[in-house]
Amino acid sequence: MNQQAIPEMIEWCKKIGYQPAELNRLNPVHIAGTKGKGSTSAFISSILAQYLPSSSSTSEKPSSKITKIGLYTSPHLRFARERIKINNVPLSEEQFTKYFFETWDRLEDAARAAGMDPKDPQAKPVYFRFLTLMAFHAYMSEGVDAAVIECGIGGEYDSTNIIVQPVVTGITSLGIDHVAVLGSTIEEIAWHKGGIMKPGAKGFTAPQPESALQVLRKRAEEKGTELQVADGHPELKKGGLKLGLAGDFQYTNATLAVAVAAEFLRKRGVEGIPEDILKEPLPKKFRKGLQETQLGGRCDTRHEKNVSWYIDGGHTLESIRVAGEWFASQIIAHSAAAAAAEAAASNKPRVLIFNQQTRDSVALARALHQTLSDALGSEKPFTHAVFCTNVTYKEAGYRPDLVSINTNAEDVEKLKVQRTLAETWRTIDPRVQVEVLPTIEEAVEFVRGLAEKEEKSGAVDSGDESAVMALVTGSLHLVGGFLDVIETKPGRP
Repeated sequence: MNQQAIPEMIEWCKKIGYQPAELNRLNPVHIAGTKGKGSTSAFISSILAQYLPSSSSTSEKPSSKITKIGLYTSPHLRFARERIKINNVPLSEEQFTKYFFETWDRLEDAARAAGMDPKDPQAKPVYFRFLTLMAFHAYMSEGVDAAVIECGIGGEYDSTNIIVQPVVTGITSLGIDHVAVLGSTIEEIAWHKGGIMKPGAKGFTAPQPESALQVLRKRAEEKGTELQVADGHPELKKGGLKLGLAGDFQYTNATLAVAVAAEFLRKRGVEGIPEDILKEPLPKKFRKGLQETQLGGRCDTRHEKNVSWYIDGGHTLESIRVAGEWFASQIIAHSAAAAAAEAAASNKPRVLIFNQQTRDSVALARALHQTLSDALGSEKPFTHAVFCTNVTYKEAGYRPDLVSINTNAEDVEKLKVQRTLAETWRTIDPRVQVEVLPTIEEAVEFVRGLAEKEEKSGAVDSGDESAVMALVTGSLHLVGGFLDVIETKPGRP
């Protein structure tokens, strides 16, 4: 994160054959923020998909203003190709291979032309930059004409910020994260996120703390553009339109997505889009897009025999609290009334599967326990707590797409983080059964074994999906590996 980041990325872009201004053909929608970037981007892409020619009913005139939608997000959960979607479908393995090697070979050709050894590590950009270049190349090659691009980290110096002329920009809820590169205050972080705003492209933001909003407004003024706060649509509040993504906080993301998508469609000449969409009834296609949005691993629920899995990658203090509130709401929903939640749930096992290998894992675990205790009025949110690494399988190790070089291999092997978490949890709640396990697969097996014991003991009905409620949270790497395990080795239906 430095002033050379964008000039360097521009040079990489030229090496694969594109001037940054050529990316304007993608009609980019650029999204930054701390929380909800992926969800907001997914909502926008799903809304825009309703305006594809193939989505129009026979009675409607199809819009020819959009023919292909790109969606570039990070990180991936199971497969790297999830990051680069077209019309909300990840690139196929064949497409991913094609565009990977075309990007790779162009970089090697550029290195040779400069008299450099093409095998030299300096001849290729780092991981995120490479995938960003590859996404742009794939979208240009495939004729994408609406590209929703999510920033990686920050905004001003983010690899995606070589976009010269976005159609519209959006900034999701801000919080304290990535302090080593973005700063330790909400104002410093707002400065970075505001860096995606460009002249001639209206910017929208979710509601922010006043100090952050002041910074964003100043950045908009510096950039010569208008910034509007997206808030208050009556259909996008708790208890209103049912969204495709669970969690009350998603209404904030959906509101921002509606504002951004409407601006995009208006500027592309699509008819029938309300001028002030946040004050008028949502068009039918907007409602459908919001209802059909999908994004795995975010307040995601999966069921198998005697186990309900609740999955959310809460990897910051704010997002782990949101994950805790969501799980508490699911526990309460299984009882006749909120007042009976503790009694109804205390008869059944509730299991936490948690890991966070690279951040302040202890602070996250404490915040999760406190959130659940407050929501449930109980000092014992879980009966069992399992702390595992992000290693996927017992025998095969990491799934290839899930290998991370950002972790200390020795710490992983010695279960250092997990043992510290276990000690912390025993201090927080000595009554909980705590387990330290080396892989995600073994954590899943532990929960399934618990469910079988419950069934054999007669403590639960054999068809009761919520016999064991398990929350999987703390790391998107954990969530991705978990989803791979349960889909590769499914439990009993």
